[in-house]
Amino acid sequence: MFNFIANIRHNANNRQNGDNHNGNGHLIDLRQVVKDYETAAGSFCALKGIDLQVEGGEFVAVVGKSGSGKSTLINMITGIDRPTAGEVFIGDTGVHTLSEGQMAVWRGKNLGVVFQFFQLLPTLTVVENVMLPMDFCQVHPSREREKIALNLLEQVDVAEQAYKLPAALSGGQQQRVAIARSLANDPSIIVADEPTGNLDSKTSADVINLFKRLIKSGKTIVMVTHDNDLAEQGTRIITITDGEIESDVSKADTKEEV
Repeated sequence: MFNFIANIRHNANNRQNGDNHNGNGHLIDLRQVVKDYETAAGSFCALKGIDLQVEGGEFVAVVGKSGSGKSTLINMITGIDRPTAGEVFIGDTGVHTLSEGQMAVWRGKNLGVVFQFFQLLPTLTVVENVMLPMDFCQVHPSREREKIALNLLEQVDVAEQAYKLPAALSGGQQQRVAIARSLANDPSIIVADEPTGNLDSKTSADVINLFKRLIKSGKTIVMVTHDNDLAEQGTRIITITDGEIESDVSKADTKEEV
């Protein structure tokens, strides 16, 4: 178990030291990103020339009102959606240049994604859900995947639920499983879209504490949340308003102001 966690830290540190960066040295680099949508009411600009850089090891909270563009911003980072204009780099990869087939494989190997509603497959056991990204991307030898999945479930404190179906677990336990699944291929970046929006306050706090542990192990987290109190737990808070970055404040900046 300890060797497994040490390997995660070693791999993450290698990425932060430059093994997985674009030419500007940022782990995440959005350059003048614009996203337009066509609606029944006409064209709508969800993002208006966003420039955003995130370094390895940051815990970034993205906040804003409904419709402000924060989820669209996350979709640019994950490649779930494509920019109308501008560029998105994750490490050395120009995400905006990938085909649909390339995108799915790249995302599975390089990003962990955590959703508000867990998105666990109901007919698979918990451990099988965690193994899915490994199977899809053919990461890790097949004979080792179950052991790795069990180790991940142990990290998020739900190993005892490994052979149950998701419906047998509480909402908080299911979100822990979803976080374990996001770590299956040892990505450097975890992207979470309202990960506590379907949880009570105590369970939400547990999830945030788990994220903090992942940051200490070398991961980078970008989290969308509508909860300002939860956002304060990050190391940096980005506020999106009408498709633009209204403010970008790190905890270090706040301490300097005080």
